[in-house]
Order: sequence, then structure tokens, then C-alpha cells
Amino acid sequence: MSIALLIMFPVIILGMIWVFLALLNYFGGGYYDENGNVVHTLNVDTVNYYFVTTIPWVFLAVGVWFAISYFSNVAMIQRATGARPLTRKENPRIYNIVENLCMSCGMETPQINVVDDPQLNAFASGISQKSYTVTLTTGIIDRLDDEELRGVVGHELTHIRNKDTRLLVVSIIFVGIISMIMTMVVRMMYQTMWMGTGNRRSNNDEKGNGLSIIVILLIGLVCCAIAYFFTLITRFAISRKREYMADAGGAELCGNPMALASALRKLSQDPGLDNVKREDVSQLFIVRPDAMVTGLMSFMNSLFSTHPDTEKRIAILEQF
Repeated sequence: MSIALLIMFPVIILGMIWVFLALLNYFGGGYYDENGNVVHTLNVDTVNYYFVTTIPWVFLAVGVWFAISYFSNVAMIQRATGARPLTRKENPRIYNIVENLCMSCGMETPQINVVDDPQLNAFASGISQKSYTVTLTTGIIDRLDDEELRGVVGHELTHIRNKDTRLLVVSIIFVGIISMIMTMVVRMMYQTMWMGTGNRRSNNDEKGNGLSIIVILLIGLVCCAIAYFFTLITRFAISRKREYMADAGGAELCGNPMALASALRKLSQDPGLDNVKREDVSQLFIVRPDAMVTGLMSFMNSLFSTHPDTEKRIAILEQF
């Protein structure tokens, strides 16, 4: 199911490119009927020709973006959250908890990072054994007891064991591509409207034969918005189910579902990392900060949250 959802990302991108080319072809051409009205037509063969010739460039651009983002995601996450390595000397208690849980499930011990934040939160990240990391805030370390911490760490280790961190990085990159293109189109529209570029190129002779820049950008914006909508749904489908799976895995690892439920209750009352302004990074957190500001896409992201309701997660754990 996750593979099928991942395949949806390139399918959505290619689909929106075809729709964009089709709209350009439909509205960009046409002829006058006997009444002097412009009649628009769609030449599917022409659209398909331009679509096929565009595909290699799309794959090249997306491939370069994907490679850079994929291999730089660890540094990006550290910069966004302010995480730093936690040494054994600094906190042997955390190392004992992580190592004991790893030994119990037969996995290698990941790196351990800490964020200087008095509130509570945690997340797992990484794309390979060398980069797998469990990150905790100072608040969650200081304010949870050992059993509750075992539940939280077990949750994050389950994300790593299930390869969720790698999967979420891929989904984050694809959503970021659409978001970046959409932002560029909006900025170009803004500049065009205020500079008057589109208006200078519009006249009566061109209405049936071409498009002004502003109309082309408007079509591009609509296509990007549709693509962004569907990529959000896909990311939502991937992330939310895997949070439930990580809760179940964490409860199994620590052997105490009630301890993880208690930790989630404390987390929901004072979630940390709310100074992180990137919604894509917050997708990794065990609890999404309510105070997070997401900018232009905040409304869309609030409709399609990547995290299930915390109270529902607690209720499910208490049923064990």
C-alpha cells in the first residue's frame, strides 16, 4: 500500500503537466465562427507530443531536486530543529533506555540527539543505518519517568524499524517540489500584475491566437493547486496510519501500553518544538505542536493533518 501511495506522487506531477499543456492548447488556439465568436478546440495529438518531449526534462529536474533533498535531509532537519548530539557522559540514562530497547528487538542503536526545549516532543529521522537518529527535547527527558520514556523511545525506534523515516522523507520531498513550484507561480503572477507585463501583451488581435502571461500563470497556479491537494492527501494517508503502527510497536517494545498512553497525554498538554516553522519537518514529530505556524499552506495542512488525534491514540493504547 505504501509503495502504491509513493507511486502516486510522480503520477500526480505528470498528470498535472498534461492538464497544463492541454489547457494551454485549448485556450491558446481556436477560430472564429460565422458569428464572429471564438471557438476553442483541443488537439490531443499536439498535447501528447509536447507532453512526451517534456517528460525527460521533468524527470531530470525532479531527479536532481530529489537527489539533493534526499541526501541533505539530515542536515536540513538538524538546522530546522536545532538538534545536537547527546553524549553518553551527558545523559547515561537515555543511552541505557535506547540501548536496552534496541537489544530487545535486535536492531542497531541509532544516534541520539537532543533539542534544548523545555517542552515535550520527540522524533525519529534518517534514511540509512548511518543516519538513523532518535531526537528528544530536554523537556521530555526531564519530565517523563523511565517507563514513559521507554514508550516514547519505543515509538520512535518502531518508525526506524518500519522504514517510516525514509518513506516520510520521500513524501516530504515530493510535496516540497509542488509547494515550491506553486510559490514561484504565485510570485510571478504578483510581479506580472503589478508590472503590467500581461496587460501590455493583450490586444484584440491576439485573443483567439494566444494567451497573456497572466492567464498562463493562472492556469499553472490552478494545476499546481490541484497537484498540491492530491499530494497532501497522499502524504496524509502514508503518515497517519504509520503513527498508529508506531504506537503499537512502541507499546510492544516497552511492554507497557499505559506508560506510552501516559506519555502521550503529557505531550499533548505541552508539546514542544513549536518554534520549528516547517510543516514538513513537523510531520516527523510524535505530537504535532498546535502553535506551529505554516505560512501560505497552513489552511490546507490543517485540513489534512499528518497526525491522528492524540486522544484517540491514547484511547487505543488503553484498550490493550
